[in-house]
Amino acid sequence: MRHASPVWRARDELSRSVPGIGPVCARTLVLDLPELGTLSRQRLAALGGVAPCKRDRGTLRGRRTIWGGRAAVRAPLYMRALVAVRHNPVLKAFSERLCAAGKAKKVALTACRRKWLTILNAMVNHQTPWQSREVSIASKCPMAP
Repeated sequence: MRHASPVWRARDELSRSVPGIGPVCARTLVLDLPELGTLSRQRLAALGGVAPCKRDRGTLRGRRTIWGGRAAVRAPLYMRALVAVRHNPVLKAFSERLCAAGKAKKVALTACRRKWLTILNAMVNHQTPWQSREVSIASKCPMAP
């Protein structure tokens, strides 16, 4: 069985180190999204079904919506993003910042799903487990008081 190999088990453990990802979501990510850790964040978002797609025609410019991708990955990501926005401090702060800026909650949740995929992609690419870090203005800007 392919999920019994050490490579698949290592990816499963990396995914499960993130707060909010359980065994079902981790297994779904490992088995249904084997490209995790090898693609760019844009291509991975398109495969996961969370990339904004345009429906422009002629001079008509429509709103950007998400569609396509792998449904087997998109559904668990939605449910896990709901949990993560409540319990993961990084995604919770990101979602609150977007909502405070006037974004709809559904749009903020979609942005959190895309950010989550980006974080998971980097974790698998660099083989590092989840590290919750508090980011302050002082650490971003050397000129801050």
